[in-house]
Amino acid sequence: MQIGLVGLSNSGKTTLFQLLTGMRESPGSQGKTNRGIVKVPDPRVDYLSGLFNPKKTTYATLEAVDIPGLIPGAERSTVSFLTAVREADVLIHVIQDFENPEAPHLEGNLNPLRDLELVLYELLLADLDQVDKRIERIRTGKPNKANAEEIDLLKRLKDTLEAEQPISSLELSAEEALLVRNYRFLTAKPYVVVVNIDESRISEHETNHASEIAEYCRTQEIPLQYLSARIESEIAELDGDERQLFLEELNIIESGLVIVTRLVYSRLGLISFFTVGEDEVKAWTITRGMASREAAGKIHSDIERGFIRAEVVAFDDFKKAGSMSAARTEGTLRLEGKDYTVKDGDIVHFRFNV
Repeated sequence: MQIGLVGLSNSGKTTLFQLLTGMRESPGSQGKTNRGIVKVPDPRVDYLSGLFNPKKTTYATLEAVDIPGLIPGAERSTVSFLTAVREADVLIHVIQDFENPEAPHLEGNLNPLRDLELVLYELLLADLDQVDKRIERIRTGKPNKANAEEIDLLKRLKDTLEAEQPISSLELSAEEALLVRNYRFLTAKPYVVVVNIDESRISEHETNHASEIAEYCRTQEIPLQYLSARIESEIAELDGDERQLFLEELNIIESGLVIVTRLVYSRLGLISFFTVGEDEVKAWTITRGMASREAAGKIHSDIERGFIRAEVVAFDDFKKAGSMSAARTEGTLRLEGKDYTVKDGDIVHFRFNV
């Protein structure tokens, strides 16, 4: 799964990318599409690793892509921007809401809602152009029932886009959703907004509720998170107790970066199940609703092919019990068949035979 970081130039997007991936900017990388791996923070993995003390601890990961900043009105910038966006599975839109004399805002002043709408408008236009071209292509071909049904769907998409609403706002049948997914429309992609604020405003929690952009995101059901990239950079330099003390001084319960990562993971419909032992504690990424036999295939195709049973205990039940043997005694460690739906936080051991 790929995260695409988008935004106007100078929004702090690249700083956020570096924080998410732990990468540092290399010479000549500015203005280019950069890629890195994001570790998904998970206190459950931390707990299991501390308990089992394994040789290796593996967190769930996602790929992040730092897409070159959009420059409104610059055709070349827009084309390369849209091309990169099309490959992403989820978009994080980073918006500047801090003053920077060395890199003034492209539009001359700070206005987070305007910046959000500028990017969304480009995505809407690109989708509308794609819909128009597809309708024209179908109409010039030989008519049939399938094409007629597709035309009806495309007309609904066109009406939605012309009303300046994203395709994600439409209620679609399973068949329609599959067709839309194949088109890879830009406004159908899961979206998360991150407002990059000045460090002096980091504790202004009321900002989350009172601003125009917050109201817009509530209306459109877009997750919104405020953070200060500068503060997050300082947090990243600290370890353990020092980090916790720093957060408490700023009246922050949790790093904004951690919250954003989990928001993206959830927005993609992803969950984690765990395998544990002395060799490795590992978080495995699957889509929500996946059956145990298919989940076993994420570890190895042989396990899926020779699946017998899954030994399963929910993380909270395991933590309460304190060990696998205690969970078995309490009856919270149980055997499940191939059709069991794996839940987020399940600790699983697969029995198989090949």
